[in-house]
Amino acid sequence: MPSDNKMEQALSTHTPMMQQYLGIKSQHPDILMFYRMGDFYELFFDDAKRAATLLDISLTKRGQSNGQPIPMAGVPYHAVEGYLSRLVQLGESIAICEQIGDPATSKGPVERKVVRIVTPGTVTDEALLNARQDSLLCAISHSRQQYGLAQLDLTSGRFLLNQVANLDDLAALLQRLNPAELLYPEDFNAPELTEKRKGARRRPIWEFDLATAKSLLCQQFGTKDLLSFAVEDAPVALMAAGCVMQYVNDTQRAHLPHIRAIGLERPQDNIVLDAATRRNLELTQNLSGDYEHTLAAVLDTSQTAMGSRLLKRWIHAPLRNQQLVNLRLDAVAELIEHYENLQPDLKNIGDIERVITRLALRSARPRDFARLRQALQLLPELAPKLSQQQAVALQNIGHAAQPIPALCQLLEQAIVAAPPVLIRDGGVIADGYHAELDQWRSLATGASDYLVQLEQRERERTGISSLKVGFNRVHGYYIETGRSADIKVPVEYVRRQTLKNNERYIIPELKEYEDKVLSSQSKALAIEKQLYEQLFDLCAEYLAPLQQLAQALAELDVFCTFAERADSLHYCRPTLVSTTGIALQQARHPVVEQVLSTPFIANPLTMQQQRRMLMLTGPNMGGKSTYMRQTALIVLMAYIGSFVPASSAEIGPIDRIFTRIGASDDLASGRSTFMVEMTETATILHHATEHSLVLMDEIGRGTSTYDGLSLAWACAEHLAKNIKALTLFATHYFELTELAERTEGIVNVHLDAIEHDETIVFMHNVQEGAASKSFGLQVAQLAGVPKTIIRQAQQKLRQLEQQSLLTEPGKTADTAPQLELALVEHPIVQQLSAIDPDQLSAKQALDLLYQLKAQL
Repeated sequence: MPSDNKMEQALSTHTPMMQQYLGIKSQHPDILMFYRMGDFYELFFDDAKRAATLLDISLTKRGQSNGQPIPMAGVPYHAVEGYLSRLVQLGESIAICEQIGDPATSKGPVERKVVRIVTPGTVTDEALLNARQDSLLCAISHSRQQYGLAQLDLTSGRFLLNQVANLDDLAALLQRLNPAELLYPEDFNAPELTEKRKGARRRPIWEFDLATAKSLLCQQFGTKDLLSFAVEDAPVALMAAGCVMQYVNDTQRAHLPHIRAIGLERPQDNIVLDAATRRNLELTQNLSGDYEHTLAAVLDTSQTAMGSRLLKRWIHAPLRNQQLVNLRLDAVAELIEHYENLQPDLKNIGDIERVITRLALRSARPRDFARLRQALQLLPELAPKLSQQQAVALQNIGHAAQPIPALCQLLEQAIVAAPPVLIRDGGVIADGYHAELDQWRSLATGASDYLVQLEQRERERTGISSLKVGFNRVHGYYIETGRSADIKVPVEYVRRQTLKNNERYIIPELKEYEDKVLSSQSKALAIEKQLYEQLFDLCAEYLAPLQQLAQALAELDVFCTFAERADSLHYCRPTLVSTTGIALQQARHPVVEQVLSTPFIANPLTMQQQRRMLMLTGPNMGGKSTYMRQTALIVLMAYIGSFVPASSAEIGPIDRIFTRIGASDDLASGRSTFMVEMTETATILHHATEHSLVLMDEIGRGTSTYDGLSLAWACAEHLAKNIKALTLFATHYFELTELAERTEGIVNVHLDAIEHDETIVFMHNVQEGAASKSFGLQVAQLAGVPKTIIRQAQQKLRQLEQQSLLTEPGKTADTAPQLELALVEHPIVQQLSAIDPDQLSAKQALDLLYQLKAQL
């Protein structure tokens, strides 16, 4: 870095304004800086070039630096939110440098400073956020094979920790949370989690110091220690939390009173879903990365944005505690008869969660106060409706959603009925709220009566019938007449402006009144802005009950959404039992049934100790993957508290849901399709338990037939015999159906299909027993493979069947061959079996050993 002397010498070559800019910019070298100049935010040098490219705005020049023109680009201050939104979506951060000095009294450049830094994970402005998605700032840390994650939603104040033991679990957390911004230490070496992630930022190691973290958190919460938050046993996660607090303090540069607590998410509280499972089940993103045709898209009919965000959090974190889930189900069951009475109120309440945060950060706009007032005015109507509910969860919501009459009255008295967007020009504080403000306003607004009287008097005095008195922001008050030569104006009329057809004048009396009115307007605006700032202080004492209110109303919105979905889509209440197993009748896929133009074929499913694994066979496109996924989705829906698409559902304890579905590669990391398949399979085999639900689709098809079949056989047998997980195992290896006869707990089921005139009709019915064949050639014909190719394939198939050396005795060539997986003894083993060691001399034994070695 250059020394202070060199820096001063470098700055001395610039104008005073550019010196000021460079001095402030040196404190924020890595991010864009919006430098306020009059009605524009300007960017200079490399910032200007970058912004011009990112925002598609004009790149111009201003002055010179070292003999070269200074690149410059700018955006109007009144449209800045649109530009900030685009930059934030691109993962950029922006320092906002405002004029804080008075131009009238400043000697040299007006004093400026950076008042806030806008980053993807710390934005709270309504225009910069997606209303129905969480915007999270996360930090990750590591120590001795432990990984910590801190997640802060600055728009609500929710602050949570996670601590896990491996990178796979950390990856699953990041997949679930999808943070807008991710902070990580300089020595964190897991590029697969950071390098491709938009908004990922490397931070210095000292920001992750544990002692500093505890000090920052205690300072934020006003406590001596963190014992009351029960987070002391997660030190690695606390290190990440310290980095988060340091970052938000640096970027917001303001007190953050709405961050009032911190909590620890414990793995045993939720059903674990790894990254592959979240992707395969398409919970909030489909396989193309879009929201359409996801579980959230089907379930989300929330009336508020805060309810929609909570619903998505619940979808990604199903509960494991059946008692807590039943409390949710009780609420949904009761609301099926009442949700229509509650949803209109919820829709009018709106997204007060983020409004409350902007109040806490003192960045709320006038219409935020109006929205909060509207919500508070609805509470007296909503509270009696909630008091009639019997479900415990609804009663708890009723206690938190009580009216706050004092705050409601304050906002009714202080804010006009329809406030403007900004406080800048006034008109926000209601008449009657403040006596002095009313006095100055009456002076300003009384001008209209005076001007009418002045106009009438001057017409009579001068005899000019076309004379008018008017006002504009540039020239102030004026007397306007035509430009005809016949018009003679009095000598005291002083010309103020000449137009094409008119002349405008000022007289001493009007000038004196103008000064008086403009002074009163200025004083009224100053008082109004002062009162507006005082409103933040008055609202601050209600912050805690307001946050509880927002959380309660978001939960009510989700319960009403579940009730509406259950009623509209004919879902049933699931029964949660203590014994291991899943029993579904007339089960349906919640997403697929909404997409199909034809009725969805519902199917049963029964899994228990004697049916731990269902070996699922049938043709491609027969519905195997749909059947598997619908089972997992129904289980997940049940454990978030939703009714499910079935005529009845009985579900036992579930600790994890695993899926190994589909074929994909990861070429950027050097992993083939088969490697990805085996990695996901290994994760399942290492972490599944007898209470896990496992979906395995087409294991082993990424390699040779015998290798794949052997791996699929071994995996299925291990899952059934050793792990004893509840498993749906779909395969095209018909040889695996023999496992049902050899291994306890494995049962064959298949998706039915009918063959007719070399075509196939998919019945989509699940039947007991194994499928008769795979119908691969028929599916290929449906896909449009040329008939000549199909005929050649049929001839080759018959040839292979006839030549197969592994066809069992007694079977005809028309029967699909089964690969017998019995162990074949090696010749050496046969040789050793025929030898009697006691009959061998030492030399014979040694010779035999050499022979065996040579054979190997």
